[in-house]
Parts: sequence; C-alpha cells; structure tokens
Amino acid sequence: MTYYDVKGKVRKETSWENWRDKKIDPVDHENTPTSGFVLNKKVGDYVSDWNHRQAYVRVYDPRGFEFEITIENLLYILENANSIKGKGLEGEFIYGWDGKDLVLLPVESPDYKEISAFNTILHEKNYIKSKDLSIGGTYKSKDNKEWIYMGRFDLKDTKSERVEQEKKTNDYWNRTSYSYIYHNINKGKYYFFVREGEYSWDTKSLKLLTVKSLGDRFIECVSSECIPEYSEHFDWLERQTEYSHRDESRDEWVSYSLDEFVERVNTTKFTDSRWGSRFDIYKAPEIREELRYDVMTNQFFKEGKWDKDKTDYEKLYVGNVLDVFNLYEPVYKNEYLENGKIYRRVK
Repeated sequence: MTYYDVKGKVRKETSWENWRDKKIDPVDHENTPTSGFVLNKKVGDYVSDWNHRQAYVRVYDPRGFEFEITIENLLYILENANSIKGKGLEGEFIYGWDGKDLVLLPVESPDYKEISAFNTILHEKNYIKSKDLSIGGTYKSKDNKEWIYMGRFDLKDTKSERVEQEKKTNDYWNRTSYSYIYHNINKGKYYFFVREGEYSWDTKSLKLLTVKSLGDRFIECVSSECIPEYSEHFDWLERQTEYSHRDESRDEWVSYSLDEFVERVNTTKFTDSRWGSRFDIYKAPEIREELRYDVMTNQFFKEGKWDKDKTDYEKLYVGNVLDVFNLYEPVYKNEYLENGKIYRRVK
C-alpha cells in the first residue's frame, strides 16, 4: 500500500512496483474517515537463521482487502478506540504513514485532530509574508516544523577556486596536481530562522534555516511574541559561519587549566571498544597525540605493536588524568569569526 503525494506522484513508486503482486490490479481509494475495520491475526515475530521478522497485526479493511500494522500502532488504536469481539474496531479511521510504516489512525485520537487542523491550514494557503514576521516569533512551515525568526541578515558563504600546482620534477608520471583556495562571499540579505533539533548522544542543539524569499514555506504564525530564549539563540547565531566569516588570523592556542582538562575527560563518553576509547590531545600547536582510555582501570594508554597471541594491540600505559596533564601539557585552539566571536574550540 502506498499513497499519492501533494504533487500527485505515487510515493516510492519503484519500490512499490517491485514488491506488489502484478497479478492483482492496483486499486485507488480515497483516504477518508471509514468505519468497519476488523483485527484479524498476528503475523511475524519469529527468527529464521539470521532473519528476525518484526511482529505485525493483520487488519481487514471493509473495502475488501487486508494490510498489516505494527504492535505499537495497535496499542495506540486501543488507547483511542474500542475493539468489539465479532464486530471489529469502533469508530472511523484513516491511513497515515510514520516514516516508512503504514499506520491506522482513529479520528478521535489527538494526533488525527492535530493533523486535520494542520491540513486545513496547509490548504488555505495563507502563507506568511515578510510583513507578518516578528523578531523572536514562532512560525510553522509546510513540513509541520516550528521555526523562530531571528531577523534578516547578510548570508556569508565561501567559494572554492581550484589552482594548478607546479609539477614535481621527480614525478615519473608527470601528473598535474591541484589545491583549493577559498574566497569569502556575501550572498545578500536572507531571512534567518532557528529551531531545536536532536542529535546523537541525546544532545540537543539548534538548527539554522536561511531563505532568500519566504514564498510558500511558512503557513502559520504560532506566536508573534518574542521567545524568552531569543538572546541565547542570537548568541548562538553570532557564532555560525553563515552569519560571520571565519578569520584565521585571530585563532589562538591556549593551555588547558587542570580543571578544564579534567572536565573534558569527565564529559567524554568512553566505551571499551577500540574506537570508543580514543582520546586525542594536542601537546603543542598542530602536534596531535593519540591516546586511549581504559574504562576498567581509568588509565590512559598508547597502543603498541600488534600482539597476535592476544589478537589485540599492546597497551602502553601513561597514567591517570593528572599524569597525562603533567606529561603532555595539553593545549586547545580557539577558532574565531570576523565578528570576534569564538566559532569553535579545537581540542
């Protein structure tokens, strides 16, 4: 089962054509609230060799076909609708998609009401214009994400230039080599928006959106009030290369204090794997030292030769965090932007 997108194109058409039964002619149905769905049986949830199939529940559609939903979808349905033995599911339902998974959505569920309200706004086409924007206001995009308007600024970028290098006299093949020079450019005024996004390790950060013109991108003003976090968001924005170009002439190398170095070690999420134990430091500007951390002993070590008997590298222990600090006197680099703000710390 698949669906048509807003442009009238069948989503994932190639994939759908590959797995569907060609002996059965495709049938189109309007995705309108429909009643009469019946839970049939569970399928999947077995292991065959290396293949584990997730458990699904088969559902009968009153229009004469069956489909499968996940156990998570079934539990959500039962939270928002009743299942009557011999009669099936009470109430009306529509189809939806959660990523690649088909879901059956009760019309009495809060998610349906939210989606329905969003679709109403989307089809009204009352797009947000520049005169509607307020600094720090919250605006909803067509993909149902909320963005904070930061202002209209010059968008900074770089343009690369490939430069041919002089050929080496000792190069047998007489090959041509190139290097790249990067030039700062200003792309003119853009609208800047930010929103919170989740990244790895459950760490939240901000995402930046820049647009030359608003067009039909935003469909609703959620709030014209300036959010309390605007100043914090703007401080973050000032440290982005889209807002200000890099200025390498300002970069500086700084020696760690012991407290700073201990904090870096304590906030690093080590594991007992080879790559999860890696901990690189600079013992001098541009001179990197590769260490590893033993989570069992809380000691740092360097890798030695490969030990074929132990099928692992030798561990040449350096010591604890204080020993490493005293031995290497580690440094980090602060990289700056043209506006004088620190772009990032290279550890």
